[in-house]
Amino acid sequence: MKILLIGAHGTLGQAVQANLAARHSIVSVGRNSGDYRADLAQPASLAALLDKVGKVDAIVSAAGNVHFGPLAEMTAEQFNIGLQDKLLGQVQLALLAQRYLNDGGSVTLTSGILSTDPIRYGASASAVNGAIEAFVAAAALELPRGLRINAVSPTVLTESMAAYGAYFAGFEPVSAERAALAYQRSVEGAQTGRVYQVQ
Repeated sequence: MKILLIGAHGTLGQAVQANLAARHSIVSVGRNSGDYRADLAQPASLAALLDKVGKVDAIVSAAGNVHFGPLAEMTAEQFNIGLQDKLLGQVQLALLAQRYLNDGGSVTLTSGILSTDPIRYGASASAVNGAIEAFVAAAALELPRGLRINAVSPTVLTESMAAYGAYFAGFEPVSAERAALAYQRSVEGAQTGRVYQVQ
């Protein structure tokens, strides 16, 4: 399969690429590195990306920014970071994907454990992740030509504990390599409308 992987050089994206590249052709995309450049928060860059890459068999997003911080101090602008980047960026990707995926192709988005297990300072992430999962369930009902869509919802990654561990007190982290298995399952499997939880 020819797979477009957005966020290929992030902690999670590198593990997803290592897994899928063993069996498939990967087109890597990042804000600052990869075969192509694109920014989830810039819809025009996603459209330009897909025009350049052309038809693919699967699109995987392992990217998306959200703001972590106290709710009492959070501004609308800070909350909007996650809405514009992780949520609407991935939704836009899925909407565009309908025109660029081969029949039977798939889209895999990334949500996260905070959709169902919220933490202090994570209100924005919880809202964004929950919306992504609801979108996936609804979009799966309407996609044409046998197209599939799923989300992967990982807990905090072992490799990210130095940066985010203080937010996830008492959570058991998982390795990026283990999380990548859920992306493999989404891409190579047959299910649609699923949220693959990695905990």
